Amino acid sequence: MAANGNERLNRAGAYVRQPEGFNAFLPKALPPDPPLHIDVELQALLSHADHALGRLDGAVQILPNPDLFVLMFVRREAVLSSQIEGTQSSLRDLLRAEANIHDPDRPRDVAEVVNYVAALDHGIRALASGRLSTSLMLALHRRLMTGVRGSDLHPGEFRSDVVWIGPADASLQDATFVPPPADAVPRCIAELERFLVESDTLPAVIKAGLMHAQFETIHPFFDGNGRVGRQLIVLSLCEQGILHKPVLYLSHYLKAHRTEYYRRLQAVRDDGAWEEWLKFLVAGVAAVAVESTGTARAIVALREEIREDLLTHLGRAAASALRLSERLFDTPIVGVKQASEFLGIGYAAANRLVDRMVERDILVEVTGNARNRRFACQRYIALFDD
Repeated sequence: MAANGNERLNRAGAYVRQPEGFNAFLPKALPPDPPLHIDVELQALLSHADHALGRLDGAVQILPNPDLFVLMFVRREAVLSSQIEGTQSSLRDLLRAEANIHDPDRPRDVAEVVNYVAALDHGIRALASGRLSTSLMLALHRRLMTGVRGSDLHPGEFRSDVVWIGPADASLQDATFVPPPADAVPRCIAELERFLVESDTLPAVIKAGLMHAQFETIHPFFDGNGRVGRQLIVLSLCEQGILHKPVLYLSHYLKAHRTEYYRRLQAVRDDGAWEEWLKFLVAGVAAVAVESTGTARAIVALREEIREDLLTHLGRAAASALRLSERLFDTPIVGVKQASEFLGIGYAAANRLVDRMVERDILVEVTGNARNRRFACQRYIALFDD
């Protein structure tokens, strides 16, 4: 609905004509007004998502030492979220990079995924003593963008100029979407932070969905907005106590439905279609929570299978092998030197132990080298690999 010749309004905000001749979108502060209409369909989706998230959180809580396993969930989310933005690196590329395996054919953008893992880990640690805030958003962006493609675009700072979304050759005048002018970004983010503080009565998934869409619309940075915005979803669910660990790799759903993901976000801006966006997101949360629960249960089964194998076949070496096998759930690619240092045994003893775990098909050598070998727990990695 047009208010005048220079504005096109809906409940999400207004497209406002800029002096340079393009239309930029200025979002209204959350929550939506008129208020959300939670109809029977959305209520059913919310109920399903709540139950699925509860089962996921319970499945993770019963894992022995859950913190050992969380990093793989974070790695998978990092890979998938980065792939939405066009990176080529896979989970195996990430793990091999972390293990310092020389790989000349590895995509160069793997460093972006490494940064994503570090940023999300920082976010989880920060929530232990604080809340989602503007300063945390800036910190996430700084860790995400430092030292990689886009590092010249002021990591950890709000943008100082206009940006736009559209095809690679799009200009401002024919862009699909132009976010708020740079001078409006601090106010818009301050309003979003106020919403996060004052909206504790909303269902947790609804709050996370509103926040993500609003953050994407504000587009506060020159680059990295989508990745930070997706980190904020899982951080919001953790902050609200729905998840105790960041084990929801929602980007698996968003990548599979990438076109609809962007279309639903744009419909919020164009038509104020908050409810349709939320139905899409809540359905995704439920689906991924079910899948993640299956992964958690498969981890338990694999751990027991490995423990039984080692206890049955490794005799007196079983105790050390069990300790090393637990470490594999956090660091699934290791070298003999790492094993030696972790177990506090000599290099030769660690080498013999690793060789016996290779014989049991618990470890697989992955470099093909005679020296500086690395060994992967392939069965564990396969639980997270597409």
